[in-house]
Amino acid sequence: MGRRAVDLSQADPKGLVRESYNIEGISYGECGQIFIDWVLSLPAVVDTPDYIRALIVHYALPNPNHPMSRVLTEALTAPTEPKRRGGRAARFADRP
Repeated sequence: MGRRAVDLSQADPKGLVRESYNIEGISYGECGQIFIDWVLSLPAVVDTPDYIRALIVHYALPNPNHPMSRVLTEALTAPTEPKRRGGRAARFADRP
């Protein structure tokens, strides 16, 4: 799916992200939890990055120091390498 303009009412239909910007003193961790709730509430067929971009334009750009702005921006950044190794490789990776 390519980039497309997304209406804010589609991007945040329950107002979860909007409300996070209205909560005074909200923490980064709390914003992360709200973001997870928001993602889980989206239909499976949407292009989530397009929705995140719409939220960034509407909320994050005017509020760059808000913790939700950081969460939204980080959500668009793909991890470069896996951070965790599972199974046998993880148990023996750091042994001398």
